[in-house]
Amino acid sequence: MDRMSLTARSLTATARIVAGPDGSLPVLQSDGPLALRRTRAPGPYTRVTVVGAMSAPLGGDRLSLAAEVRDGARLLVDSAAATVALPGRGGAPATYDIALTVGADAELRWLPEQLVSARGSELRMRTTVELAATARLSLREEQILGRYGEEPGSLLTRLTVRRAGRLLLDQELGYGPAAPAGWDGPAVLAGHRATGQLLVVDPGFADRPAEPRLLGEHAVLTPLAGPAALVTAVAPDALTLRRLLDEALEGILWSLPSPATRPES
Repeated sequence: MDRMSLTARSLTATARIVAGPDGSLPVLQSDGPLALRRTRAPGPYTRVTVVGAMSAPLGGDRLSLAAEVRDGARLLVDSAAATVALPGRGGAPATYDIALTVGADAELRWLPEQLVSARGSELRMRTTVELAATARLSLREEQILGRYGEEPGSLLTRLTVRRAGRLLLDQELGYGPAAPAGWDGPAVLAGHRATGQLLVVDPGFADRPAEPRLLGEHAVLTPLAGPAALVTAVAPDALTLRRLLDEALEGILWSLPSPATRPES
């Protein structure tokens, strides 16, 4: 049932995914602009694609998406197109909350398309992840600051990840007019307009931690206690950023001892 509630200037929408170990989707609940579709998946994964049903998020919108990967399940979530944050009429910020839960011996690959912060928009995005001790996670976030030839809107993102109840990562990033001064300085973005993060959590890192290293001129891989690896990157455009993060993901997965985590050929 569509539970979208509309006001004169904004909307509220909540979508849910639940994946079972037998490849089933006991819950696949779309709402408003968050249209969910089961699509063909590589290898053993159950795949869900987020298909934008309307322009969102606009200023004042409140969107939320929750995904639960039950014990032993393997889920891949991607999207059909970039999410574009746009200004609304009332001037209020939009919010987009993502809650991910991954059970024992389960795996989630969360690989959406880019988030584009259009001029005049204001978006506050929060992603919260709860992992079991034996869960695996590959999570990619990409932020494109402004459409072609325009200045970015205001974007605040926060990523909080807990594994077995313990904090693994809590990272907050801010860009655009509402961000603290210096966000575009030489020590941060240095004029780049594409930035992203890739987080891989895998029990295999306990025996073979990731090695810290540069991945080109503007990307770095950092091992995290957890066990996990974090890649952060900036780039002049979305295409270059995606190539950096895709190559990093493939390299990390192939370095792990378990073939179950490796990308499909």
